[in-house]
Amino acid sequence: MDKVLRLAGFGPQVNEVVVSMNRAAEQAAPLAKPIFKDAVTNMGFDDAKKILDGGNTAATDYFQGKTRDQLATAFKPEVEKTMSQVGVTTQYKELVGQCTTLPFVQVPAFDLDDYVVGKSLDGLFHTLAQEEQQIRTNPAARVTDLLKDVFGK
Repeated sequence: MDKVLRLAGFGPQVNEVVVSMNRAAEQAAPLAKPIFKDAVTNMGFDDAKKILDGGNTAATDYFQGKTRDQLATAFKPEVEKTMSQVGVTTQYKELVGQCTTLPFVQVPAFDLDDYVVGKSLDGLFHTLAQEEQQIRTNPAARVTDLLKDVFGK
């Protein structure tokens, strides 16, 4: 739908919706901290060993497996609230309305809030994986004594 709307001249409106969705995701991000902390607190010895001996994204994989559902549940109300406050849902519905007037265009039905939450989590885990890879492969990225001890094999 993005490409079709841009081709039809609605690029600025699409950009507004995208920026608003990103803002909603940013508002939800701080909710991850206690969930990640809980995952670390409840980590077993076997989990820690798998992370230490695992690949370049072993910790990210662990966190994603242990926290993604909780994060989605925590993020959704914040995303809904923020998107409602900034009017992104209304903007999106207007764009969908414009898109349905275009010939040969099928508009997929989906939950916008779920989409933003999913993309938020994808971005969060992508960034975490990049950081983890840096820490594992680049000694200069190990900025704490703990990271130096753990990954300075």
